Amino acid sequence: MEEGFNIVLGIDSSEVVAESYKANFVNAQVLVEDISQLRSEDIISLVGEVDIVIGSPPCEAFTSANAQRKASPLDRLFEDPKGRLVLHFIRIVGDLQPRVFIMENVPGLIDGPLREILKSEFARVGYRTIYFNILKAENYGTPSSRLRLFISNIKINPTPFPRKVKVIEAIGDLPPPESPHDIPNHSYIPLSPRKQRSIIKLRWGEALIRYAGAEGRIYYNYIKLHPYRLAPTVMGSSRFIHPFDDRLLTVREQARLMSFPDSHVFRGGKESQLDQVGEAVPPSLSRAIAQHVKIVFKRDQD
Repeated sequence: MEEGFNIVLGIDSSEVVAESYKANFVNAQVLVEDISQLRSEDIISLVGEVDIVIGSPPCEAFTSANAQRKASPLDRLFEDPKGRLVLHFIRIVGDLQPRVFIMENVPGLIDGPLREILKSEFARVGYRTIYFNILKAENYGTPSSRLRLFISNIKINPTPFPRKVKVIEAIGDLPPPESPHDIPNHSYIPLSPRKQRSIIKLRWGEALIRYAGAEGRIYYNYIKLHPYRLAPTVMGSSRFIHPFDDRLLTVREQARLMSFPDSHVFRGGKESQLDQVGEAVPPSLSRAIAQHVKIVFKRDQD
C-alpha cells in the first residue's frame, strides 16, 4: 500500500527496470513488455478492474535535450516509435476505463498542435475533459529542479511544501562511499584520469561538459553541485560532482536528489541505476499527487 493505494501491476520493456520494480513493490505483479505489443485484455485478465492508471511514456521524442528530436511536433507523436507510445498509453487507458489516469512527460509533449490532438485522442476513448497540469518537483520536497507535465482527467493541484530542500540537506549526512556502511547503491563510481584531473578545477555550479540539444539549446553535464542551492534537473544522462569531494555522486546520492528513500533499491549496473533514477518521477512529488488523488476519491464518495 502506498498512500492508501494498492499497487497491483507495473509494466516496463526493460528487464532490469522490472527487477528494480519488483524489489521495491514486492506484492505487485510485473510485466516485461513493450506496451505497443501489449493487449489490454491481458492486463484485465491479470488484475481485473483498476481505479487508477499512471504512466510515463519515454520523453526522448519530445524533450529539447534530445538533439535528434524531430522538427515537427506531429512527427514526434506519430512517426517517432518512442513518441507513439503515448498513443498506446491512451489506448490502454481507454480499454481499462479507470476512475483516474495520470500520464507524466516533459512539457514539450504539448508543443504546437499536440495539445488539441491529445484532447481529441483522450475524448475518442471516453475522456472528454482532461487537464494539463504543469508541476515543479522542487515545490514538493525534491532537492532538484524539475518541470514536468501531468495529463489527467482530474485537476491536480497538490499542496506545496513550505520551503525548498537544498543539496547539502539531501546528501550531507551520507558517509563517504569508501567507508564501511550498509547503505544500498552507495558505492564509489570511478572517473577516467583525465576527467579526474579536470573536475578538481571546477567551482560550485560549473560544468565539465556542455552539449547542444534540439534547436541548438545548450545543456551541461558533470556539474559540480552548489551545496546550498537546488540541484539542476536530474536526467538519465546526468552526472554530478560532489560539492566537497572531487568525485562523482554515487547512485544513492543522486537518488537522494530525486527524493528517493534509502530503502528504495536499484538493480543492474551503475549506468542503468543512474538511468532509472533520472528517468523517474520524484517520489516526493508522486506522494503529493497521490495524496491529492485520495482527497478527490474521498470527496466523490461523500
